[in-house]
Amino acid sequence: MFVVLFRLLIIGAFFYLLYKGVYYLFSPKRKLDTAHEKKEFYMLDEKGNARKNFLLTYQGRLFEGEKYVGTTSESFEVISIHISIQTSHQLEGLSRMDFTRIEQEVQYIYPYAKIQWKSPVKEFIASRV
Repeated sequence: MFVVLFRLLIIGAFFYLLYKGVYYLFSPKRKLDTAHEKKEFYMLDEKGNARKNFLLTYQGRLFEGEKYVGTTSESFEVISIHISIQTSHQLEGLSRMDFTRIEQEVQYIYPYAKIQWKSPVKEFIASRV
C-alpha cells in the first residue's frame, strides 16, 4: 500500500514539474525579461484588457504604456496611450528615431490611438532642432 502511494506521489510530482517547466518556457513575463537582457524589442500586452497597462522593452530600456478607451466612429477602442519610461537615466543614447520606431510599433497594434509621451521624453520630442 505504501509503495503504491509513493509511486502516485512521484508520478504526481513529475507531472507537476513538467507543467511548471512548460509554463515557465511560455511565460510572457520571461520573454519580456529575456528581450530586455538581449536589448531587443518586445511588447507585453493583453490587447483584450484595456484596463491593464502594457510593458515594452527597446534597446534594454523598459517602458510602460497606459491605455485609455474611447469611442471611434465604429466602436469602442483604445484612443489614447501615455508612454513613460521606468527610470529616466535610461534615456541616454536614445534618439528621436528610436521614439518614432516605438510609436510605430504601438500604432500598429492600436491604430486608433493617439500616442503621448510623459516627461522627460515629451520635452525631448517637442524640442525639434
